[in-house]
Amino acid sequence: MKWDRYRLKTRTAAEDMISYTLAEMGIEGVQIEDRVPLTEEEKKSMFIDILPDLGPDDGTAWISFYIEPEKDNPEYIADIMASLNRLSDFMDVGELSIEKTETADVDWMNNWKKFWKPFKVDDDIIIKPSWERLDQVPEGTTVVELDPGTAFGTGMHHTTRLCIAQLKKYLKAGDRVLDVGCGSGILSIIAMMLGAGEALAVDVDPNAVKYTRENARENHVDMEKFHTLTGDLISSASLREQAGLASYDLVLANILAEIIIPLSSVIGECMKKGGLFVSSGILTTREDAVRQALEENGFQIEELTHSGDWSSFTARKV
Repeated sequence: MKWDRYRLKTRTAAEDMISYTLAEMGIEGVQIEDRVPLTEEEKKSMFIDILPDLGPDDGTAWISFYIEPEKDNPEYIADIMASLNRLSDFMDVGELSIEKTETADVDWMNNWKKFWKPFKVDDDIIIKPSWERLDQVPEGTTVVELDPGTAFGTGMHHTTRLCIAQLKKYLKAGDRVLDVGCGSGILSIIAMMLGAGEALAVDVDPNAVKYTRENARENHVDMEKFHTLTGDLISSASLREQAGLASYDLVLANILAEIIIPLSSVIGECMKKGGLFVSSGILTTREDAVRQALEENGFQIEELTHSGDWSSFTARKV
């Protein structure tokens, strides 16, 4: 099948926010090209032999997205560009020039899989694509089978690693865990594999919820203790009630500062007193705004961690 391909020129700092905005507008999957060098930790965690020469990193990035020709129209593209241009109010999005081409008649939705290989999240967690084999697994290692489909969350990004590190540090056996904006379900699935008693994964995207349930089954998670909901916890009091009020020991939200800020005003309803709220997806430039929102909504900052240009707060409900 042939698709219409749109390629945006932007900045590396805006990649995640643009990807999220496109997903919110119904774009299922993007391709990101940049020259950001891999860290030594990333190189060691990858199961590959030769790394490409990317050239010097000048902060430029290209994001491609694909639309079926029958759904492509000028009004839709104009709406997309208007939403992306609004991002320039709080971050450098670059020139946001756009060009259109037509793809070859190939299965581009699945071709990316040949480039995604097993990798280490840390010393004792390996993320393995469901279609890959992993013959040698060190003793004591947790292997997570994952197929993100069109949902966010492969575990490779700084923000997900920050969340996983805090999850491992603070999770207690039997804890009830709430994963807000679950994407592929990676965080709630790892929580269950590490001893959580029960988990609820929530996302506004029904496709994300679908893949989360499939990934949970693939990892032999007890589906009687693993639950999912589709919807927006921020705007829906009834959904928060359905999720469970005053129910959770640990809440995980690997989203973006722009969502964490309003989420912090309502998520306490679902948490036990003394429960922990781990939020990630926060650019360091947005740290102060997130800190202020957390403290104004009854949270005490326990820890602030960093990776690259990203931050994660661990905050306690007081």
